[in-house]
Amino acid sequence: MRKGCPPVDRASQKENHSRQKRTDGTMIGKWSVKASSRVYGKGNGMDRRAVRAWVMYDWANSAFATTMMAAVLPIFYSDVAASTLPNEQMATSYWGLTQSIAMLIVALLTPVLGAVADYTGYKVRFLRVFTYLGVLSSFCFIFVGNGDYLLASLLFIFGTIGFSGGNAFYDSLLNDLVEPEKRDYVSSKGYAFGYIGGGLLLVVNLLLIQNPGLFGLPKGLLGTYISFASVAVWWFLFSLPLFRRVKDKKNGTQHSIVQYAAIGFSRLGNTFKRITRYPELLKYLIAYWFFNDGISTIITMATIYGKEIGLGTKDLIAALVITQFVGIPFTILFGKIAERLGSKQSLYISLAVYILIVIFGFFMTETWQFYALAFVVGMVQGGSQAIARSIYSRLVPKDRPAEFFGFLSVSSKFSAIVGPFIFSIVGLMTGSSRYGILALVLFFAVGIGLLAKVDLRKGAAEAEAANG
Repeated sequence: MRKGCPPVDRASQKENHSRQKRTDGTMIGKWSVKASSRVYGKGNGMDRRAVRAWVMYDWANSAFATTMMAAVLPIFYSDVAASTLPNEQMATSYWGLTQSIAMLIVALLTPVLGAVADYTGYKVRFLRVFTYLGVLSSFCFIFVGNGDYLLASLLFIFGTIGFSGGNAFYDSLLNDLVEPEKRDYVSSKGYAFGYIGGGLLLVVNLLLIQNPGLFGLPKGLLGTYISFASVAVWWFLFSLPLFRRVKDKKNGTQHSIVQYAAIGFSRLGNTFKRITRYPELLKYLIAYWFFNDGISTIITMATIYGKEIGLGTKDLIAALVITQFVGIPFTILFGKIAERLGSKQSLYISLAVYILIVIFGFFMTETWQFYALAFVVGMVQGGSQAIARSIYSRLVPKDRPAEFFGFLSVSSKFSAIVGPFIFSIVGLMTGSSRYGILALVLFFAVGIGLLAKVDLRKGAAEAEAANG
């Protein structure tokens, strides 16, 4: 799930496999190949099982996005970990600061590690490291008790680094595993499976917490602690297929960790210059920053806004579950729409719907309206993120996907900071958060306007020329 998150936060890819003649028995439409490989990048068509394993990873790590980032952990942090702080407002501030620190660290690390991954070819290895970091951090929340807000903040920072940092390498594998003409669909399928996986575990965890007697558990925090542990187990187990099926294509060059770091920082400095060589990619990055800022802010601020208009905790969580499961079919549907109408037109549709969502949210006063809004958000959230990821893939040079996806990840992380800040400032200036949410119309409108200036065919040709 980008998920919101950031859906995770999440991006996509495309390369020049289409130039190769299909003589290996590949049947793209049915995802079948006669010759397949556990090692990506051999250009002999899609390995069906490797693609399935890639999709399943979204199912795996979306458990962190739903249970830890969106639903259970924020409430646990306020009620338990930060219970010894003077007031609830301070707990909220500490939680916001924790998220900002985590996003800042990820934003700084991702492009560097992406450059190193491209240079060494160790995309799966880095993904494994970040995954295990997130898994371990999630499990360790069982040790957090009353007043342990510093420990909880530290664990959440490490968990977010594992989740978001891993997504940069996960996204970069799409280019290596999937043929260009199927990327819209596979990318959307990944998001859809993320919705399913994250949503299913969230429902189970909510039952554990609110109705522990159904599982023979006593009332109290035991259900919450089990839910944290379940995220770790779920994430670990369902990531194993990818680690088993997809192997790194090593470049044969071995360096020390210090040398890898030096290479990464050196390439980081040059990446800024490289991006300017691809005008369409640069324009798309700017457009993406605006509309993704709007999307991520809606995800981040929806709960706070709902509380302001009088919704209870159960209603907020129920609305989140609705968004999660509505997103499953509609994310796949957007992949199909993109195949018929084109990626750009599909993204226009989803962003236009977001403008309507913001306007409707401004006038919203009743609980049922919040539920309706949650349903509509579910219709476009996963699809818009998946299509945006797929478009980006077409504009990225084949030899530097992780490096360029690192910059996309950076923009997403900073968007997660800027959007809520604008939301809060407008709310303070006007005395109402309604005007804060209305201000998000600007992000979507500017994003659509800039997107209209992007020539995808020209951008793909620029990336193709770099590949050649």
